[in-house]
Amino acid sequence: MDGPGDDRGELQGIQEVADMLGITPRTLRFYEDKGLIEPCRIGTTRVYRRREIARMQLILRGKRLGFSLTDIAEFLDLYDADPQHLEQMRALAERVRMRIDELEQQRDALDQTLADLAKLEGEALARVHAHEPEAQRAAG
Repeated sequence: MDGPGDDRGELQGIQEVADMLGITPRTLRFYEDKGLIEPCRIGTTRVYRRREIARMQLILRGKRLGFSLTDIAEFLDLYDADPQHLEQMRALAERVRMRIDELEQQRDALDQTLADLAKLEGEALARVHAHEPEAQRAAG
């Protein structure tokens, strides 16, 4: 019989969790190896509680947003250390701002590259068109 605080009903296997999150069991093992999640073990079988699943959701979101594993680990550590999550939110806001600035710089660089390429394409096509009548006369 389950006692108070016993959450065996919440336990899920590695394949269930991987399917739920749309990742592979190998990905879960990778983050475990990195120390970002700590599944329980029943014998040699990994089992996951809600806490680990929530941490994985945060990890995956962080990766989608372009944060490094170091950044994500810091967020997770702050989450565990600060019950009100104020420090985590401050750190998150700071890192998000840094990421926005980084992406805006990349966008500016991409815009410049696209403009340069469009100009080069136009110059190349203009040169081709300028010499087309000449090439057509030589062929005819």
